[in-house]
Amino acid sequence: MDSFAFIIHPIDPKRDVSRKFPLLGKILSEKQIDFFSTFFPPVYISEIEGIVSEATGKEIKGWFLACPYTPRRMMQLPERVVYRKIIETGRAAEKLGADILGLGAFTSVVGDAGITIAEALDIPVTTGDSYTVMMAVQAVREAARTMDIKMDEATIAVVGATGAIGRVCAELLVEEAARVILIARDEKKLDELQNRLKVGARSEVATSVKMDVLKEAQLILTVTSAIHDVIQPEVLQAGSVVCDVARPRDVSAMVAAARDDILVIDGGMVDVPGRADFHFNFGFPEGKAYACMAETIALALEGRFEDYTVGRNIALSRAREIAAIAEKHGFRMSGFRSFEREVTEEQIETVRRNARRKRA
Repeated sequence: MDSFAFIIHPIDPKRDVSRKFPLLGKILSEKQIDFFSTFFPPVYISEIEGIVSEATGKEIKGWFLACPYTPRRMMQLPERVVYRKIIETGRAAEKLGADILGLGAFTSVVGDAGITIAEALDIPVTTGDSYTVMMAVQAVREAARTMDIKMDEATIAVVGATGAIGRVCAELLVEEAARVILIARDEKKLDELQNRLKVGARSEVATSVKMDVLKEAQLILTVTSAIHDVIQPEVLQAGSVVCDVARPRDVSAMVAAARDDILVIDGGMVDVPGRADFHFNFGFPEGKAYACMAETIALALEGRFEDYTVGRNIALSRAREIAAIAEKHGFRMSGFRSFEREVTEEQIETVRRNARRKRA
């Protein structure tokens, strides 16, 4: 049976450690978890069963493995030390017999975005970023429709636009929106991206290094590699949608609490075909996964055992290809979630009503 492995790691240290080790999560502080993670080996989390292709009937199995570092620890430690721990986790996947390895959350961001890790391992590696791109943009489209925002008349802001995922999301969105604002910290990279995207774009393409331009956007897709939230409630316009693809999140729970007139959604939740059982609670309902996980799983179902998405130059053609592969095997974008909870029709109607009142 073909198989895959996927590396996760603690993002919210106390909460995520508690999911596997309740006592440690309870007694250790975040600083202690950060410190001890340096000495902790990779952790076997669970076996994944019940994934079956709708197209072929092929069944595969997989495993979750944890690299113990938190995002903050990955930023603090020398790059080579972080690589070593991720590679060690990848070798544990090889020993289990995995045919392909997916890098989750910050393990896909650190250093050269998977290239060094792929070179060090005998099994192929993917970050899952290609399918994350496609599902993030689809989530924005669906959210726009839900909030009665016309994409072809809207201003869309991409926060983290010069990053690997943000750049390709922007490539797709300039084909659909009236105006796209590219937001990032590096002006030179922004100018280069703007000049490239303006050629043949449907959209007007603007840039900014400041977050206050978000007040001009009806739709915001945010995908930075920050280790703390970057979007504040006062810069958002009533009735807008924020699709947060970043892990750790770019939007704090305080934003949603302070602004009952905006819709904040998590980008990239996907229904997995078959009766998938992950045997581990990573914050999603049964049978659902992040798009980056889904890319790894879809490649295993397709038998495409190759380094698929590694490095920071994601090709739009590759993103479209994995979307077609995933759709063929039965992956579908799932319903909206916000801060790991389902977004109900009642909540959406409340946001609409509050936005109308504020605008009036």
